[in-house]
Amino acid sequence: MSQFDQEDKITTDIQKEHARYIKPLGDWRRTHTCNQLTLSDDGSEVCLMGWAQYRRDHGGLIFVDLRDRDGLTQIVFSPEIAPEAHRDAHILRSEYVLAIKGRVRPRPEGMANPNLHTGEIEVVVLEWKLLNTAKTPPFLVEDRTDCAESVRLQYRYIDLRRPMMARNLRLRHKIVQACRDYLNTLDFLEVETPYLTKSTPEGARDFLVPSRMFPGEFYALPQSPQQFKQMLMMSGVDRYYQVARCFRDEDLRADRQPEFTQVDIEMSFVDEAQVQSMAEGLIAKVFHDALGVEVELPLRRMTYDEAMRDYGSDKPDTRFGLKLKDVTSIVRGSAFKLFSTAKLVKAMRVPGGASMTRKEIDEHTDFVRGFGAQGLAWIKIHENEWQSPIAKFLSPAEREGIARECGLEVGDIVFFQAGEPGLVNNALGSLRVRLGNMLGLIEPGTWNLLWVTDFPLFEYSEEEKRWVACHHPFTAAQDESYGIMLSDPEKARARAYDMVLNGNEIGGGSIRIHNPADQTRMFEGLGFTEESARERFGYFLQALDYGTPPHGGIAFGLDRIVMLLAGASSIRDVIAFPKNQKASCLLTEAPSPVDAKQLRELGIRLREKPAPAAQTKE
Repeated sequence: MSQFDQEDKITTDIQKEHARYIKPLGDWRRTHTCNQLTLSDDGSEVCLMGWAQYRRDHGGLIFVDLRDRDGLTQIVFSPEIAPEAHRDAHILRSEYVLAIKGRVRPRPEGMANPNLHTGEIEVVVLEWKLLNTAKTPPFLVEDRTDCAESVRLQYRYIDLRRPMMARNLRLRHKIVQACRDYLNTLDFLEVETPYLTKSTPEGARDFLVPSRMFPGEFYALPQSPQQFKQMLMMSGVDRYYQVARCFRDEDLRADRQPEFTQVDIEMSFVDEAQVQSMAEGLIAKVFHDALGVEVELPLRRMTYDEAMRDYGSDKPDTRFGLKLKDVTSIVRGSAFKLFSTAKLVKAMRVPGGASMTRKEIDEHTDFVRGFGAQGLAWIKIHENEWQSPIAKFLSPAEREGIARECGLEVGDIVFFQAGEPGLVNNALGSLRVRLGNMLGLIEPGTWNLLWVTDFPLFEYSEEEKRWVACHHPFTAAQDESYGIMLSDPEKARARAYDMVLNGNEIGGGSIRIHNPADQTRMFEGLGFTEESARERFGYFLQALDYGTPPHGGIAFGLDRIVMLLAGASSIRDVIAFPKNQKASCLLTEAPSPVDAKQLRELGIRLREKPAPAAQTKE
């Protein structure tokens, strides 16, 4: 028997012994939560209920920190004041559930806890009931824990008792309520859309649901309510919103889940400015209600081209400098072959960075290799020399041009990336964010919101060897782009816009196509034949023929917004029951094999036996 099993058996035996103390709740009613009482309640008779956080036996007085989702209250069992209540208090252990009746009093002089809302008082227990026992939890129910995330997810119902997790759920609630309150005042209707719909593979993979009633056919879980919300505009709903569940079968990372939530919004008879104004008001309401922070409106606008030029990203973090500089024309004839032949060469000046060690530079080099870069060129600017392996290849004119373009000064270091534009921007832009965090360039508590506009309509997929939609196939093109979207798709621009917060996209939307001819042209640009477009989107194309108003909208990523406002590092910390990075639910052990009878009813036969769960989910 392992040590864990032995400890588990001991706690189980203790539970059985203490079970005889359990009493029914009866007619007891809670008067306050564990974070309400203050000195103004001195002398009040109260009834509290919650979990025992800690028990401290001082030889006479027994102190217990009683916890619920709102906070802690110190309760005291005194043999002088209530000997019967004190008699059995020694059995209390962490996570035992109890109800107490008692009297509020100030804590003794010098014993107040300024870190607690209830820190100036304690409750002397007059009588109490043990409502339930508990095994010793696998980790402490407190914010500081070095427990592995996999264990916390396995015992999520315990993890959610931690104050931080309770705060995150409360913050999520506040944000959702702020969104609903704001949109309701603007006469939006909350309308639900289906979870079981048609698979239209264009973008991320669909989750498929087999149909028992139609063997061999499948529903798909919606990646977003996109087509339905547009058809609601066609239906005359005019203003729609939904706190919508969405599903995408894609590779995961810290801010992705296979199932996630977005605040989905659509409006008729609007242009970009009207949608953006509405969205700014919503996010300002969220910040006000959730954090008490006032957002200055209107938000800054930045075009996609400006964002990529200066920050190497379409979701720029503008809380700090380190802007990228295009030096391609300056080094076009350089003796350094990589610079002279590259499609794009960009530089990033780091003021005072010449003090970086070679080890630190090597770590940055390894970092950019993770984005496909072959390496990282650099130059340290000293008083009388440029220190770098590549300095000898640069002519005086090239040095002068780089220094002028980057604003170089003695003591700086400048980093370079050269190659395909996508790689250069991704690698150097990501390094910029890394350095901003490492060098302490971001002022704590800063919230930078902005719009990124004028996105490309298409992007080329190397995997599919065709042009695909940057946003989705129903995004309208800017007026001047309709004439070139087939002949020169790279230059076509969309009526699309993203809201960015501190370098994270939190909302994205567009004006939609409402003209059948324009939608047909868009599908043609994406490589769809008329037949394939009708096969996938026939119902939608038919709806367009029956009088579709101009419309547009936006969807906010709720999980990401809550994560950022909570200061969490992963959206798993702001979702009650998330999946892990392998899309497994460690609590319920989903996904899991199903009964052979269920498969037969669905007309499904597995090609091979699945690997054991322990090999696929840990």
